[in-house]
Amino acid sequence: MATMAQKRDYYEVLGISRTASDREIANAYRNLALKYHPDANPNNDKATVRFKEAAEAYEVLNDTQKRARYDQYGHAGVEGGGGQFHEVEDIFEAFGDMFSGGLFGDLFGGGRRRGGRRQRRGADVRCDVTLDLEEAARSVTKTVEFARSKACGNCGASGVAPGSTKQTCSRCGGRGQVVQSAGILRVQTACPACQGAGAIISDPCRDCRGQGYVPAKVSLDVAIPAGVDDGMRVRLPGEGEPSPDGGPAGDCYCFVSVRKHRLFERDGSHLILRLPMTYTQAALGATIEVPTLDGPYELKVPAGTQPGDVFRIRSQGMPDPRGGLRGDLLVQTFIEIPKRLSTEQETLLRELAELEHADVTPHRKSFLKTLRNYFAPATENGEDE
Repeated sequence: MATMAQKRDYYEVLGISRTASDREIANAYRNLALKYHPDANPNNDKATVRFKEAAEAYEVLNDTQKRARYDQYGHAGVEGGGGQFHEVEDIFEAFGDMFSGGLFGDLFGGGRRRGGRRQRRGADVRCDVTLDLEEAARSVTKTVEFARSKACGNCGASGVAPGSTKQTCSRCGGRGQVVQSAGILRVQTACPACQGAGAIISDPCRDCRGQGYVPAKVSLDVAIPAGVDDGMRVRLPGEGEPSPDGGPAGDCYCFVSVRKHRLFERDGSHLILRLPMTYTQAALGATIEVPTLDGPYELKVPAGTQPGDVFRIRSQGMPDPRGGLRGDLLVQTFIEIPKRLSTEQETLLRELAELEHADVTPHRKSFLKTLRNYFAPATENGEDE
């Protein structure tokens, strides 16, 4: 496929609007897949490219979470998480249910190429890793553990008991598929007798029960690129499940979670810091030491700064995981009002209030003085004498 910079907009690829419904997305993909399907365009490389391009666009836009990331960040938001179909057979593997009786109504033989039985690709697996923001800002290596099958040591992944052999399926002749005619259409499906394997196991291995593989735990070191965001994933090629019939292994996708930071809030490649200031600092100006991921930074705040003003510190945000420019640190100010004042502070502030002709709350009277003031009017009027 083309590089990220050369990719066309997925909505443009499918010929739909950005507000298209799931049904409109599926219908658009169906029409393009029918038009550019390799079986309908033999030896046509341009049609094959269009077929892959449409499948990649559908794989992203048909997924709610991927579509949301794509709408916000474009191709960068789904890099490593999109289709990335290198072979046409990968599309058939990913959307096999659509090409066999689903969206395409068996028009192209269940999505499999004509000829002999194709080796199936192993299933993809998932692992998860959680990072602090500081780790996400720098390239780190994390050890992850996940479950994956391994070849059975008793039967050597054959699935048959030692001393036994597989028998060629008599129904499909070892091809793993059968073809039926329905009018002008030829429908090709997996052989129901051998489930597409092309062979029958009459004496299965006791350890793996004929599967050829047994569960195992895997520990891998994963290199996490700098700048990853919450919800992104890192692809580990060939680290997924092994193929059931000798084909390529699947991939492992490491999903990244980033913990909430106690100081910084992330907005894409930018970081946001809410900076408390005193009234005097905002009014008179100040040089304030603010934290960044690279250490302290002296920020000059001009006199007359208002609450909510934002100061931009260039290149102190998050790096771009694809090697682009680093984001900025956005420092948003707010005035911190002290809950308690010293006598001297209160006196000075009241003098300032008088200069500003501001109406402020008077000094609080003591409880005894309040009581005297409460009863004083009745005594002065002689009502009790």
